[in-house]
Amino acid sequence: MGTAELACSSLQALSTDGHYQVVQVITQPDRPQGRDLKLRPPPVKETALQLGLEVFQPEKVRQDQAQQAIASVKPDLIVVAAYGQILPQSLLDLPHWGCLNVHASLLPKHRGAAPIQWAILNEDLETGVTIMRVDAGLDTGDILTMEKTAILDSDNAQTLHDRLAMMGSRLLLETIPDYISGGIKPRPQPSDQASYARKITKQDGLIDWNLSAHQLWNRIRAFAPWPGAFSFIDNDTPTMLKIWEAIPVDAPIRPPGEILSTDASGIVVACGQQALKLLTIQREGKRRMSCAQFMAGCHLEAGQRLTSIPPGRS
Repeated sequence: MGTAELACSSLQALSTDGHYQVVQVITQPDRPQGRDLKLRPPPVKETALQLGLEVFQPEKVRQDQAQQAIASVKPDLIVVAAYGQILPQSLLDLPHWGCLNVHASLLPKHRGAAPIQWAILNEDLETGVTIMRVDAGLDTGDILTMEKTAILDSDNAQTLHDRLAMMGSRLLLETIPDYISGGIKPRPQPSDQASYARKITKQDGLIDWNLSAHQLWNRIRAFAPWPGAFSFIDNDTPTMLKIWEAIPVDAPIRPPGEILSTDASGIVVACGQQALKLLTIQREGKRRMSCAQFMAGCHLEAGQRLTSIPPGRS
């Protein structure tokens, strides 16, 4: 059971391992996406079809009809990864070996929908993958195994996602045999150490230049590739600017959002503390480019401002 890209590595690993038979892949329905709002399949469905696997897409897994369809394939074990719905107890009790979840954090830290982004936002030095038994709560089940990885300054949400996805698939294959044989004793999560990683929204990407340069650097990394960190050039024409890469730099104290300097090496913008040097940016409707490329086609000067409010709005 999975929907997002994180689950694809685990699905691929299970289906090609040779020790397991994937009898059904359960994922969420195709949803409208993009500017044209065209129906598009979730990543797990695309992977499942490439592997020639049966796909089931119930709107709500809690519905009796959905549970009956899942019961009809008689699963011995259900594996869940980035599915997006809480499973009812009746479904958890269905397979003989229960349900295992691949979660991209060191539980009980960062339970919820966006553990990768919040690990970066909270300046965690490390994160990892947890294989746990699913219960009726939100990522509250007993822990089976864990693997850690450092969060590097060069990481953003995409690079960390890709690393954790591969770690999770490998750890899952290592865990299942020991779990089934009784070699792993599930251990309860220490609930007093729990934190919640809420779902990220488009609005989270809007830059508040009153924050420190270090905080904004974390937000740019956490929100790449989606929703992206973005601001607006304060001029007569509303122009959104998406910021892909930046670094904190020392600078004189100036009003937050003021452009301090522009050259081929980057655009320096004042923040609540220090300044942020923009390295890779993207103008609305254009491709991603270096600041040197950007400045060749869009003139910005020291003294201009970047703002959280689109021009023309108050």
